[in-house]
Amino acid sequence: MKITKLETFHVRPRWLFLKIHTDEGIVGYGEPVLEGRARTVETAIKEFERYLIGQDPMLIEHHWQVMYRGGFYRGGPVILSAISGIEQALWDIKGKYYNMPVYEMLGGACRNKIRMYTHVKQVGIKNGNSIDQMVEMARERKEQGYTAIKYSIIPPIRNIDTLAAVEEHVERFARVREAIGKDIDLAIDFHGRVSPAMAIRLAKALEPYYPMFIEEPCLPENVDAMVRIAQSTTIPIAAGERLFTKWGYRELLEKQAVAVVQPDLCHVGGILEAKKIAAMAEVYYRSVAPHNPLGPISLAACLQLDACIPNFLFQEHPGMPEKWDLGEGYLKNPFVIVDGYIPLPRGPGLGIELDEEAMKDKIFDGIWETPLLYEEDGSLADW
Repeated sequence: MKITKLETFHVRPRWLFLKIHTDEGIVGYGEPVLEGRARTVETAIKEFERYLIGQDPMLIEHHWQVMYRGGFYRGGPVILSAISGIEQALWDIKGKYYNMPVYEMLGGACRNKIRMYTHVKQVGIKNGNSIDQMVEMARERKEQGYTAIKYSIIPPIRNIDTLAAVEEHVERFARVREAIGKDIDLAIDFHGRVSPAMAIRLAKALEPYYPMFIEEPCLPENVDAMVRIAQSTTIPIAAGERLFTKWGYRELLEKQAVAVVQPDLCHVGGILEAKKIAAMAEVYYRSVAPHNPLGPISLAACLQLDACIPNFLFQEHPGMPEKWDLGEGYLKNPFVIVDGYIPLPRGPGLGIELDEEAMKDKIFDGIWETPLLYEEDGSLADW
């Protein structure tokens, strides 16, 4: 079997889908997208296409090594996002060829259903929702059957902020916790928007309300800063969505900066690379909660990993009202969440098939820009 073509689709709201064709008629799907840089990643795919055409799609590890190590410069979000989507599609082809899910080829399932968590959506990235709006949406998520939810910290926090600002954020979390009760896990995403100094103060103030974890309490470039935060609080720390490959996770794990690692399978290097990271995390008794703010192919890849790693915690998905992230309008058989879980996928490969006819009204030029966020004085804030 040989690879004959790599076909890409820009689809709303901001996704890039990949379809790899073979001379035996088997096709594989991947989601090689970097938010705000989809067209740049598409160019990287076209560059890899020159190598991949005519190759045996079964040699996944070999092709990964060539794409990653074949140039003098390695890694980075653009190259790794391209590699990730290609790798997903190759696993999809291999699973279809052998008529088995990807997780069966990676050791078999450890569970029979996948626990999901979703977001309490903010109406904007500057001021967010009122506390009453947050409470109402959190209750809706609980009524939908979720056993875990998360929201992002908004509005921005100054590097050293006021007591009033801290109290406002704590009141928001406390009210949501009161609304959903003690039997629902509630996590908060600092999104790298908070300085280490303020993260420590906020974590201390939030501790009485038992956050499941604080995600990205500070930016990920300085692991020692995250270590200091982790050592200052009893709240578990989660991070990893902006890291790439096993090498990017080494220091995070060795210094025990986090309790939960969050590889993004569309950026980190793909399914097998994420499994290697999960094995590294297992050595340190750390859990894995794959990051996924993207589309249904990304989710399909995540579910294959979730099924076969012993230290899986739960799986993120955005929880769009129109269920696009579950595949409504994109997949012939969208995913269905039952009481907060997705049943173990049983189909071959990634277990999905694109509905290209339904997707036609969602095709666009791929231009999507990350919203910019500013402080009160007009300076740029971290998004």
